[in-house]
Amino acid sequence: MFRTLLRQVKQYRRAMILTPIWTSLEVVMGVLIPYVTASIIDKGISAGNLSEVYRYGFIMVCMACLSLLFGILAGRYAAYSSTGLAANLREAMYGNIQKFSFSDIDKYSTAGLVTRMTTDVSNIQNATQMLLRTSFRAPMNLVFSVVMCLLVNVKLSLVFMTAMLILGVFLTMLISRAAKLFSEIFRKYDDLNGVVKENIDAIKVVKAYAREDHEMSKFDRAALSLYTLNVKAESLMALNGPVMNLIVYACMIALSWFGAHFIVGGSLTTGQLTSLFTYVMTIMSSLMMLSMIFVQLTQSAASGQRIAQVINEVPDMEDPREPLMEVRDGSVDFNHVWFTYKGAGLVDGQGSQDTVLAREEKKEWALEDIDLHVRAGETIGVIGGTGSGKSSLGALIPRLYDASRGNVEVGGEDVRNYNMEALREEAVIVLQHSLVFSGTILDNLRWGRPDASEEECINACRLACADEFISAMPDGYNTVVEQGGANLSGGQKQRLCIARALLKNPKVLILDDSTSAVDTATDSVIRRTFAGEMPGVTKFIISQRVLSIMDADRIVVMDAGRIIGCGTHEELLESNEVYRDIYQMQTSGGEGDFDSPVDAPNEAKEAQQ
Repeated sequence: MFRTLLRQVKQYRRAMILTPIWTSLEVVMGVLIPYVTASIIDKGISAGNLSEVYRYGFIMVCMACLSLLFGILAGRYAAYSSTGLAANLREAMYGNIQKFSFSDIDKYSTAGLVTRMTTDVSNIQNATQMLLRTSFRAPMNLVFSVVMCLLVNVKLSLVFMTAMLILGVFLTMLISRAAKLFSEIFRKYDDLNGVVKENIDAIKVVKAYAREDHEMSKFDRAALSLYTLNVKAESLMALNGPVMNLIVYACMIALSWFGAHFIVGGSLTTGQLTSLFTYVMTIMSSLMMLSMIFVQLTQSAASGQRIAQVINEVPDMEDPREPLMEVRDGSVDFNHVWFTYKGAGLVDGQGSQDTVLAREEKKEWALEDIDLHVRAGETIGVIGGTGSGKSSLGALIPRLYDASRGNVEVGGEDVRNYNMEALREEAVIVLQHSLVFSGTILDNLRWGRPDASEEECINACRLACADEFISAMPDGYNTVVEQGGANLSGGQKQRLCIARALLKNPKVLILDDSTSAVDTATDSVIRRTFAGEMPGVTKFIISQRVLSIMDADRIVVMDAGRIIGCGTHEELLESNEVYRDIYQMQTSGGEGDFDSPVDAPNEAKEAQQ
């Protein structure tokens, strides 16, 4: 963990080295000031020598000014380096997350990643700033003060040496108990962030069902759990102050008692006793600072492990050493492919390794023995119920996941032999969830191809039947899309996403239920446009609607991860009972997943003729 964090220091290494140097000089000046104070009392005030008072007073003022200067420099460099480290950590995590495969992303909850990027990094930043100053300042203050006390009077030094031993034992017991609590606290932060994110993402559903009270109770439970743990941890750490004060006051009383006897006996001066009081206070405050360092280290260690986990995460999928950079054509071959989702929820407490092993032992496959061969330019419809494996089939083509057994080929080559970016430039998938980004509509269209001209964007929108609603907007293609596409309907977002994919001019286009929110009339227009304008592109149309895939060259019927039928619409009506039942259910009386528009019965009649 520490090596991972230290690697992110980078350009702030010099500042990190200079901080303890300036801190050390600040400490030296601070430790010498009480010694000069003793000289003022003994050689100046007690002796009635005013010139000595002026001389040592001037020296003390110079030391104080130097201590202030060194402290300012130390603080500045500590802030610069700790803030820079935090920025580098966030950049390193974010950069590695961009390399994650879908299976890597499945291991982490979104809330967990957000917590790591914010709360955990802030803890490391605060700990770094404290460590760069306090971890050097406190031990040096402690050591130098002990040395100075021993130089003043060895016998009296035994008083605070005993106090240090007692305090050290107490702090060790305190920190060991607090460490477990702080580790648990960070897991509770993930839970709280998860509740908040889920509620915000689904706020419209919450309001539509008037479930605000239910969501508030969920939040209250998560917040109460975090509150309870924080109270326990902070209550435990609150014992630090009273115990420290008790020991300090005990030391003062003991020093006063024994010091008075030594002064009367002539083995100690008043100035030396005064300096001893100052050194004892410095020693005790240093011990207090050391205890706070240990607490901060306990908190930051848990955060550091979570951050290092993300930075060191090795993506499940990487480019080969000599990757292919060009896809020959749009042919796709599934060669006895088996696939299961592995490792989901292992990192953020959503599952366990035993759960995953149990799944594999039971062979809970998302896809089982898929053997499918598609020619370049062919249109393949894929239909099946929820959980039948349709989306998993589409996700393997651009290598969003890797097959567990068998292999997938695009353009006659195993997808694992390609450079992933080159493969995904030619095998483009429009996912089920239509995600748009803040910015203008043109910005969203160019998101996958920044160099696209406005004319190309408009043409892609015409193919996706999006140009009509975009042109009707006051600012047209310069209309600003609100966060999450709040000012667009579900169907508009889907058509915008399809147009964004078309701009890449792919060899393979996968539409994963990407017209589910589009009315069937518009869906039919999109399909006819694709057939006329994109004859050379291999198209996979994944849908739960028969009308969306009935014109495909071949239709694949899936159930429980297996292909249970493959053929044209007419062939499947004759030979496949599952397909026939779906067709009859969706075309008789408008029942099914979507109501049939006016032209749906006409399409159905044409298909039967």
